[in-house]
Amino acid sequence: MPNLEPEAKAYLKLFNEMPAIQSMDPQTVREMFAQAPPVEVELAPLAKVENRLIPVSEGEEIKIRIYTPEGQGPFPLFVYYHGGGWVLGDIETSDASCRMIANRTGCVVVSVDYRLAPEYKFPIPVQDGYAALKWVNENAASLNGSASNIIVGGDSSGGNLAAVVSMMSRDLNGPKITAQVLIYPVTNLGYDTASYEAFQKGFGLDRELMIWFGNHYIRTEADLKDKYAAPLLAEDLSNLPRAFVVTAEVDVLRDEGIAYGQRLKEAGVKVETICEKGLVHGYFTDMAFFSDRIKGTISKIAQFLNRADQKIENA
Repeated sequence: MPNLEPEAKAYLKLFNEMPAIQSMDPQTVREMFAQAPPVEVELAPLAKVENRLIPVSEGEEIKIRIYTPEGQGPFPLFVYYHGGGWVLGDIETSDASCRMIANRTGCVVVSVDYRLAPEYKFPIPVQDGYAALKWVNENAASLNGSASNIIVGGDSSGGNLAAVVSMMSRDLNGPKITAQVLIYPVTNLGYDTASYEAFQKGFGLDRELMIWFGNHYIRTEADLKDKYAAPLLAEDLSNLPRAFVVTAEVDVLRDEGIAYGQRLKEAGVKVETICEKGLVHGYFTDMAFFSDRIKGTISKIAQFLNRADQKIENA
């Protein structure tokens, strides 16, 4: 048995009492989570929190939530993509964590409510993510933000989107991204690493559940090899923003997150990788169980971003 932290054991006990998500259809799962009673958690103080609608493709709009810290600005801008396997989750899922990121990093955080699969399969969530990045870049001044210091980040499938948007912006000569923060990101859809084998059942994100997410997200077998779905398979990872890669020790996605960090390093990208010991997938947005560990991770993210700022100034 892996060395699980006490809060991870308590979280898994509750999680494993739920019906298996992969045994249901997505809408049933969404309704089940929507009916769960709200959990009161401590919310980090901020100057302002605001919801807005922004345009994406074909006249469609998506919601964003803007978290502005106390202070004068202009602030760095942190575009955040929530997790949920591209199928579940929304900006509420990551609300408390995004508030804490804004509070502890001094960034304006823009959380993106991209459209979800299977109603909107790959590449629509990616396109929404990129459209949101462009909107933030074009509207930086009105957000009291700096277009010259834009960070992208996210957890799980949101970490996948952050990594992919970084590549897309490079490929399309889009907005300059100064850093990417990837929290236990999905980087491949092979489901075959050693961590998939070790933690395939009973640790929250089961292997079968991850396959369920992937099957709802992709359209065809070809999508499995597309670099904008599986960034670990990209031939060229050079000229990407410096990266901070967070993995959880007891997580099927651990090894592919570590592998992506290694591939970025080999491509000449500045990378810092940390593995959060004794923790499971999903911890970063569950303030009810993991508030202290979330604070710890965000402190490490803040230190990374501060070091990045110093490198920019000294360059």
